[in-house]
Order: sequence, then structure tokens, then C-alpha cells
Amino acid sequence: MNIQKSILPPPIYVVSGGRGLAGNNMVQSLLIQYPENDIPVVIVPHVSDEDQIFDVVMQAKTDGGLITHTMVNPELRSKINELCKEFKVRVVDFMGDLANYLDSSLEVEPLKHPGLYREINQQYFDRIDSIEYTLSHDDGMSPERLQSAEIILTGVSRAGKTPLSIYLAMYGWKVANVPLVNGIQPPDELFKVDPQRVFGLHIGVHQLIAHRKKRLLSWNNHQDEKYIDEKSVREEIRNAMFVFDKGSFTVLNVTNKPIENTANEILNIMSKRFSYRGRKLESPYHDQDKTH
Repeated sequence: MNIQKSILPPPIYVVSGGRGLAGNNMVQSLLIQYPENDIPVVIVPHVSDEDQIFDVVMQAKTDGGLITHTMVNPELRSKINELCKEFKVRVVDFMGDLANYLDSSLEVEPLKHPGLYREINQQYFDRIDSIEYTLSHDDGMSPERLQSAEIILTGVSRAGKTPLSIYLAMYGWKVANVPLVNGIQPPDELFKVDPQRVFGLHIGVHQLIAHRKKRLLSWNNHQDEKYIDEKSVREEIRNAMFVFDKGSFTVLNVTNKPIENTANEILNIMSKRFSYRGRKLESPYHDQDKTH
């Protein structure tokens, strides 16, 4: 029986003076329209001289690939187009036509600085990174990476850990949350991180039961009596307080408190304890609480 070896199509090279994110997004947004296309996409970032350009053009010529690029430096943009033409390598210049139009229309010298958009919008990208981190560390996921969290929330089920985590992530904080469940030991990593970054969420028994009843209704589950039994719930809360005390965590009472207020309290505490990447800490809720 003859088995035909599959051959991948020629690659698409995404060449950039920065990280290549914009060019890769443009390529991927079109490739997704062609399911199961199997076209390799090779990102070539931080291209800053003609030698690098020559190398990637030669590589594309060797394997029959296509070069796409988002070079903002006009000299390098011209060079890559020139070399592709000379060596008959197919090229797609994402920036050229628009850059030429702006050069002729604005009468302003371009800055020629790759990655400038990302730098100016770094706060936005930090927020996206924080949200992705927080979602991947929700509900006790990846405890081995707790050390990388900037804020850690812990508490019993339905104390409000997840919505508070997402809220803080919206302001650029990488947050992990760890559930406390009776009969299950918290991960060892919870007690190895800096306790000044860990916040234990304490909630009143009656409000907790009310939250849990709503959760059971949404699950169409009326059988889990222990989950809403007052005696059992009180024991859970008491055991959680033992964990908070063991770890020397900061305890916040979230009973009848809006998420915004709790987040504001956490950020005020963090601003007093840490210099966060050298930037000003801002309360998400009250402008008057801005702290340096």
C-alpha cells in the first residue's frame, strides 16, 4: 500500500520591525476563511537592518514562501520590496500604500519607530494580559503558578471571588483565586506566596446561603442540602477563617458590599504595601482615592 506523504504549502512570512502582532493578525484574519489550509505562518520580529531583510528574503526564495510585512521604517520597507522584486519573491506590503499616501499628504516626517502603537496603548495590552491571566487562574486553576499572581483571593464558594477577580483584572492586575472547600486541603502554594498579596473574603452566613440558593436554582438542583444548610455553612466559614489566620492573610468582610467597594479597598491596601511597576495606582471607583 502506498502512503502519500503530505506536503505543506509554502509558508507565509510575517516580517516586522516590532513584534509582528499587527501583521500576524491580518494574515490570520484571512486564513481563517480557508478552513484546514495548513499554511505555516512564520513571524520574523524585530527586523532592524538590511542583513536581516536579506536573510528572510533568501529563506522565502528557497522554500517558495510569501513575504508579508508591516515595516514602518521607509528605508527598510523600500529595501524589502526591492529585494523581493530582485529575487522574484512574492511580497505583500501591508503598510506601503497607506504610508506613501500619508507621506505625500501630511508633510510631516514619520517617526520610523516600530511598535509605537503598542507602547502608547500599553495600558490596554496590559489589561488584556491581566484578564487572560485571571481567567486561566480562576477557581483554583494552575496553583503551581500562584507565585506569579499580583493579587490572590481566597474564600468559600459563592463569596464573590470570580467577579471580584475579573473586576480587578480590568484595571490591569493579574489575579488568581483559590476556593476553600471543607475536607479538601488548600494547595501548599497558597502558603508559600507573599501573604501581603493574599486576601481572604469573609461573608456573612445568611447572605452566603442566599447566594448559594440562587446558584442551585440556576443549576436546577434542589438536592444539595448540605450546600445551604446553616450549620454546615457556618462550619465552612469558620474553617475558612482558620485558613486566613494560618496564612496571615488580609481578611475583608464582603457582606452586603458592592464589588467596586471591595476592589477599591484592595487597591488602596496594595498601594500602601507595594510600588506597583513604578506606576501610579488608581482606584477604579473613586478618583479622590488616587495614590502614588
